[in-house]
Amino acid sequence: MPSVLLQHPQAATPTASGAAPRRRTRVFALAEARWAAASLVLFLIALPLQLSGAPAWAWGPLYAAAYVTGGWEPAWAGLTALREKTLDVDLLMIVAAIGAASIGQVMDGALLIVIFATSGALEALATARTQDAVRGLLDLAPSTATRLADDGSEETVVTEDLAVGDTILIRPGERVGADGRVLEGSSEVDQATITGEPLPVAKEAGDEVFAGTLNGTGAMRVKVERDASDSVIARIVAMVEEASGTKAPTQLFIEKVEQRYSLGMVFATLTVFLVPLGFGADLTGSLLRAMTFMIVASPCAVVLATMPPLLSAIANAGRHGVLVKSAVVMERLGQIDAVALDKTGTLTEGTPQITDIRPLAGSGLHENALLALAAGAEHPSEHPLARAVVDAARARGLAIPDMEDFTSAPGTGVTATVDGHTIAVGAPARLLSDTDAASAEAAAVAENLEHEGRTAVLVQRAGAPVGVLGVADRLRPDATATVAALTTLTGSAPMLLTGDNPRAAALLADEVGISDVRAGLLPQDKVTAVQELEKAGAKVLVIGDGVNDAPALAAAHTGIAMGRAGSDLALETSDAVIVRDELATVPTVVSLSRAARRLVVQNLVIAAVFISGLVIWDLAGHLPLPLGVLGHEGSTVIVGLNGLRLLRDAAWLRAAAPARSRR
Repeated sequence: MPSVLLQHPQAATPTASGAAPRRRTRVFALAEARWAAASLVLFLIALPLQLSGAPAWAWGPLYAAAYVTGGWEPAWAGLTALREKTLDVDLLMIVAAIGAASIGQVMDGALLIVIFATSGALEALATARTQDAVRGLLDLAPSTATRLADDGSEETVVTEDLAVGDTILIRPGERVGADGRVLEGSSEVDQATITGEPLPVAKEAGDEVFAGTLNGTGAMRVKVERDASDSVIARIVAMVEEASGTKAPTQLFIEKVEQRYSLGMVFATLTVFLVPLGFGADLTGSLLRAMTFMIVASPCAVVLATMPPLLSAIANAGRHGVLVKSAVVMERLGQIDAVALDKTGTLTEGTPQITDIRPLAGSGLHENALLALAAGAEHPSEHPLARAVVDAARARGLAIPDMEDFTSAPGTGVTATVDGHTIAVGAPARLLSDTDAASAEAAAVAENLEHEGRTAVLVQRAGAPVGVLGVADRLRPDATATVAALTTLTGSAPMLLTGDNPRAAALLADEVGISDVRAGLLPQDKVTAVQELEKAGAKVLVIGDGVNDAPALAAAHTGIAMGRAGSDLALETSDAVIVRDELATVPTVVSLSRAARRLVVQNLVIAAVFISGLVIWDLAGHLPLPLGVLGHEGSTVIVGLNGLRLLRDAAWLRAAAPARSRR
């Protein structure tokens, strides 16, 4: 009976990409987004009607509808919290909005409602998108696997039912169903989703494989070594969910301040209303003073003191290819003091390139002839190394010769007849078996290339070696300048975290100026490295692109994903995305964040001066309501315009200046 490993696959599901299937919650599928949008639309219709002098019956009901649509959810949440003896700012803002409306300041109250409703919708959307990405990651692991019985018979089972010690069959093009070790067979496995390695890895008996990785053209028997719930892919999901659900220290601090502020506002407003009544003041006057106090003490100016600089910085960064997901993220970017970088797809471009063409002495070939022979043999192959060879030949304008009798052996290479000669292209360790001078020279060249961090590819003609090609993942042109700029901003050189081999990682790190190199890491190892820095008091920025980077992106103080080749999970888990894959924008956006934080401080000082001055005037004397509204709105306009300065391109150029000076 022929080996089951050689049988033609009947249920193979080849996939072109190792990325997780894409899931995405639509914006208006969220109730919070629908209510916020309705409130905003009503406000935008009512405002021009009011400003144009239309009668109150035309715009009044629209404002009322904006209050209801945008305010009922935070009001309900605030009342629920109140039943649990907790007072939050959302409820206070609803009261302030109603108070403003009660004394005729309907537009001010509606604006407060719209701001808070929109903020809640954005938070709900971010949460939903992260959950979508985590659920999509689970689809990387197949739902079923082929389990082999002791008598060699096959059984299709749910992967959750696999037990440690079971033997499963992985056919060509299938995803590996469980973490385990190869018992029989050989293949090349694309495990970029787990380790981030740019090239498929040859697997043979004794090698470890991971659930969710994509098998190549060979077949393997694999012994299961971990339960489905303990697989690497499952642990990635668990770590992302855990890190995403952890509250940042800043958020915890804000929640504490929120309680004190809310209680203080309620107490102060009641005091302003009740104390004059106790001394014989009339009810209308006391109510007017209390409502004036509520208006001038309203945190509108404080809210706008914070948001315009951050939102302007977000808009400016977006125009230059950096998507920052929230104002909180923009603020946190300016706080980072340590950086951890991924290698493949982050510092490098993530695709293999031909870097060296070494014809052997006595082969009679020059570089172009050697490359053309290799491209002719590799042309039908879908292997990334084959594509690199063919692309290099085309880039040189070479004619790719026709070939015949193409065959491919996983982990070894390809063989084809080109120009009447049998041409073999593949791994030197698998193809070299003779001890003649040409083989010795080829082995020495291959060893030298590998010592330099290249992947060596041997080319044979009629069984004799004629040359060696060097393949490497090309460094991004702006990588060195980016590392230097980040070093200047944080005061320490970044750390390199990669699943690639230590030699390649060390060579690349030396080239860009990184001394702290951690190589051969699985996703949980990257998280551990980030957590070590966090425990030491650092606020870590992680920059990565793959599923294997997602847990570290989630665990870090701030995470940035490379957008062009980034996995869905990395893009959703990260706090910011480099849309155009320009690594040099990272230090620029960090500098822009710091500029935004400085403007926030300026605006808070301005807001505090106005609010405290108006409150003191109202309490110590008699502040006319129109003057109170004018002062309140004036401070709001001032801090708003001050924050909008970061919308200008000049702000981006100023932020980029330190990075340019390092180039």
